[in-house]
Amino acid sequence: MRITLSSIAIALFAACVPDATQQTQTTATQTAAALPTVIAYNADWTPVIQKFDDVEMVLVPAGCFTMGNDAGRRDERPAQETCLRQSYWIDRTEVTNAEYGSEGHFSGANRPHENLLWSEARDFCATRSARLPTEAEWEYAARGPDSLIYPWGNDLIEDNLIFDHNTPEDTADVGSRPSGASWVGALDMSGNVFEWTSSIYARYPYDASDGREDPNDNTDSRVYRGGNQSYMDYGTAATTRFRLESTERDWFLGFRCARDVEG
Repeated sequence: MRITLSSIAIALFAACVPDATQQTQTTATQTAAALPTVIAYNADWTPVIQKFDDVEMVLVPAGCFTMGNDAGRRDERPAQETCLRQSYWIDRTEVTNAEYGSEGHFSGANRPHENLLWSEARDFCATRSARLPTEAEWEYAARGPDSLIYPWGNDLIEDNLIFDHNTPEDTADVGSRPSGASWVGALDMSGNVFEWTSSIYARYPYDASDGREDPNDNTDSRVYRGGNQSYMDYGTAATTRFRLESTERDWFLGFRCARDVEG
């Protein structure tokens, strides 16, 4: 039998999390019904897609997963069981040039918008009544309760992503590799461009209450995720984390937005 969550963790989670209202996809713009209290396996979930201001977002249900990778880089360790007690929405794709209203380094309406400051990404999400995802939210949306290494599984499949082996020094239209979708239906969570998160860089274990989730601190380095380079083992893995000063830009660093589920 495959076990990815301890019975103790599920019991504690269930005790802390009230029953929510499950939403299942009926159209691209409407959802309804009741969310289960906890999702134990990726296969237990069917992707839910909804539009907010003409932008597709996918629903991420509450659940637990192993955050980090003990076989990864030093700052991915120690791996830890992390529970997200509230469901949330996350953009199905990276924010595009067309959605942002201007181009980054790479032109094309449907290319991901990159080369922007962390504060610019944060402020853009705010215009949509959204926010940047936390580092934990980003990783959970990519890996799920199965705690996969890549959004699709534990083996690197080059056709599932845009990265330096097949698209050197370039990006591609968002969503161009649907076979690389995560368990919630999010696209390009590995590959195409890296993505800003809300989190200030700090060593693991991750603790959202230790000050690393201060949205108004523009001076500290912030974590970015979603590798598109393969210069190291697991370079495109969903556990790989890098940092950049919030006052700096990078041609291969874009973002996607998240938002809370309204009660």
